[in-house]
Amino acid sequence: MNSFPQGIQFKYSWRKYQQNLLDHLDDYFPDKHLHIVAPPGSGKTVLGLEIMLRLNKPALIVTPNLAIRSQWIQRFCELFLDEQVIPEWISTDIKNPGLLTVTTYQAIHAACNSKTETINKNYPDPKFDISSIIKILKKQNISTFILDEAHHLKSSWWKSITDIKEIISPTIVALTATPPFDVSGPEWERYIQLNGSVDIEISVPELMLEGDLCPHQDLVYFATPTKKEKYAIERYYETARIFFEELKTDKILLYAFENHPVYQNPEMHLEWIYENLSSYTSGLAYLNFKEKKIADIHFEIIDDQRKIVPAFNFFWLEELLYSYFFTFDNYFSDFREHRTNLESRLRRNGFLEKKRISFFDNKSLNQFFSLSMGKLEGIKDIVDFEFSVLKDDLKMVILTDFIKKEFLTGKYPNDVEPDKIGAIPIFEKLRRENSDKKKLGVLTGDIVIIPKTSEEIFNSLCLKKNLTAVSTTELSYDNEFLLVTISDAIRHAVVAIVTEIFQSGEIHVLIGTKSLLGEGWDAPKMNTLILASFVSSFVLSNQMRGRVIRTDKDTPHKTGNIWHLVCFDDKSENGGYDFDILKKRFKTFVGISHSNDPTIENNFERLNIKIHENKRDFALINFKTYTIAKDRENLSNQWNIALNKGNFLIEEIKIPEIKMQKSKDIKLGYLKKMLGDLLGILVSTFLLFLYEVVSEVVKSYDDIHSMEELFKVLVVIGILGIFTFGSKFIRAARQYYKYKNIAKYLKLIGNVVLKSLIRESIIKTSEKKLTVITSDDLYKNSVCYLEGGSKFEKSIFISALQEIISQNDNPRYLLKQKNRFLLFKRDIYFSVPEVFGKNKNSAEFFRETWSKTFCPSDLIFTRTPAGRKVLLKLRFQSLIDKDARIEHMYKWTK
Repeated sequence: MNSFPQGIQFKYSWRKYQQNLLDHLDDYFPDKHLHIVAPPGSGKTVLGLEIMLRLNKPALIVTPNLAIRSQWIQRFCELFLDEQVIPEWISTDIKNPGLLTVTTYQAIHAACNSKTETINKNYPDPKFDISSIIKILKKQNISTFILDEAHHLKSSWWKSITDIKEIISPTIVALTATPPFDVSGPEWERYIQLNGSVDIEISVPELMLEGDLCPHQDLVYFATPTKKEKYAIERYYETARIFFEELKTDKILLYAFENHPVYQNPEMHLEWIYENLSSYTSGLAYLNFKEKKIADIHFEIIDDQRKIVPAFNFFWLEELLYSYFFTFDNYFSDFREHRTNLESRLRRNGFLEKKRISFFDNKSLNQFFSLSMGKLEGIKDIVDFEFSVLKDDLKMVILTDFIKKEFLTGKYPNDVEPDKIGAIPIFEKLRRENSDKKKLGVLTGDIVIIPKTSEEIFNSLCLKKNLTAVSTTELSYDNEFLLVTISDAIRHAVVAIVTEIFQSGEIHVLIGTKSLLGEGWDAPKMNTLILASFVSSFVLSNQMRGRVIRTDKDTPHKTGNIWHLVCFDDKSENGGYDFDILKKRFKTFVGISHSNDPTIENNFERLNIKIHENKRDFALINFKTYTIAKDRENLSNQWNIALNKGNFLIEEIKIPEIKMQKSKDIKLGYLKKMLGDLLGILVSTFLLFLYEVVSEVVKSYDDIHSMEELFKVLVVIGILGIFTFGSKFIRAARQYYKYKNIAKYLKLIGNVVLKSLIRESIIKTSEKKLTVITSDDLYKNSVCYLEGGSKFEKSIFISALQEIISQNDNPRYLLKQKNRFLLFKRDIYFSVPEVFGKNKNSAEFFRETWSKTFCPSDLIFTRTPAGRKVLLKLRFQSLIDKDARIEHMYKWTK
């Protein structure tokens, strides 16, 4: 068969955005690629199936796991074929494909790299590799590839699919909710090479307008460490403090660094300093801390006229010790015994792991917070609260990282005290304190537990699916629950059955692992999610949230609460590792803000949670969050208000005022030029005035002819001075006006970036359809985004702009903009973004465009000795100057 049977069609009506895509389907395939980005719940699966049918060629659908593979086949049979029996022309075996073959990325990768397996009786070649796969696919005439969850295709899986694609040259349909924008440049290039540029982008607000996602909100619960954990944390911090104090009096360490050749004769070790600036600076900070005089040669090397040495703190201590153990290894060999003892102490206290030294950002300390038992208590509080509000309508899922099956014992009673976070400890906590008789369940790859009350429906569903190998036994220590015996053969069927029981309301709270339920699992009736996971990646965070924001046709007024758990570190300036992970997670998705005038945007700040430095009352914060969580009826209204404020989702960067210091420096430079030119005008005018006054005096002295000639010369000089300095004054005034408003200055930079990206053909959208938008907020922060173009084009624009503003750590090229006044000069440098620094022609075009927009600038190649010295100076300044961070923002706007 080379085409699908007649009469196969989708049973239901298409959504508006789906129909629009299908109506213009032919427009997307000139390059044989269609790349669709849409959130969970947007119907990507049925859209992919319909596109497959319209292409009407033998097709290969590839998914990241077996559960999603089964889901594709199930949806096709139910929604297109309207039957339960899978046709024989659908295959799940990549070695024996059919008209439609549905497999996994793992299966293809394994088959492409297998050397010993016999294919089957039709293909007797004993060696089975990628050439065999290509031969089989060609014989079946497979010419459509549908790549589901395409964000997985970045490394090994990418290579296998790409190798096949290059030979077969199929039409590629790539589907994902989360393009991997947070990966490296080479990984992104590989991703786009396989999947093509993004063609269709559908945002969460757009789907909300269509009614395809339910109103939902993100909520944060602040857990506090237990007494035992608090004591351990206090002891940890005290150990670090004592360690720091002891090193103040460590004479051996001081002698080692003070006499090191790099600090004795730095000009003889320039190469090492260039390559190890942070280590070098740590030594300067330490010697200065020990009140040792820093020779002027050090400041000459880094070209620092201010002669500023950073204050010695834990950060520089970490850098110093890293140098002592790993960077200066040859020289410090004379201090082997001291180093060994110091290193052993660091390892014992958890400050050194492998070759990473960290006092307050390491596994030992971070686990106190990320794995705090206070979170277990928080989970119970949230479950009790949500059940008190929704009662039997509660359909909650708790996602965690681990099973921790050791807490499921065979003895009676089970009184093992949970001291770790995992599916079973959470189940035990809820089971033991279940005064309101909530129906609890566990669904993991190895352990499945259901309430005894659901036994009848479980058995009937097993019978319906013809599952005879499954059995249940009462939990040894609680006969209100059943332990389901599963095997690899029936695991996916059992997952589907338990999911159906959960959907029916026979399980109020289902506890599972992210590996099983994090991607591909679907339960539209779920209305509450607790993320008891510590994952912060762009992809998985968004996937997990997607489980609860789907609409449910049987519950038209469904709303979703998404709970995030965090344990705050009071002793940390920024709240600690766990809080930092939470804030990173919030950067990866957009949602409703908690305010009287709601907006739709990303970032943690939208929750309007005030954490006061001196009074951190987390009980009060949690109480306010419960108040918001309870008012689900108002949630729909809040979304409506926010949706009415916009038409599209933009990506922008918010640049703190301090980051625009270069703008102020340049503006001040032009102001100085204006004053200098104005002074020139005044002097020239004075010379004219001098001639008018003095000439009258000298008229009476007929013998002073030479003076009259002198004054005539002064007149000419004065007139020329007025014109010369006047034109310069006007020019400087114009430049000053450019920089007077930071938003205007930022827009000028943005236009330079945009023109350069278009010239490089990185942005392919017509320049007429693109506009750089900038503005200032109430706090003098500057905001910039690109209006028009694809999501990728907007993202690459923002990235390039950020490199200029934030000063890339190691650019190949720099722009030097002269900034002088009288005898003083302070040149200003800008990084040439990496995307333009790959070759000199691109960098030169960027310089020319910059010079036309601002003023003549020089291009500096940093891989020469002179360029490296400039780069060294800039890197040193960035080490000692702490700046606020540039934030990436997504906002729904008009």
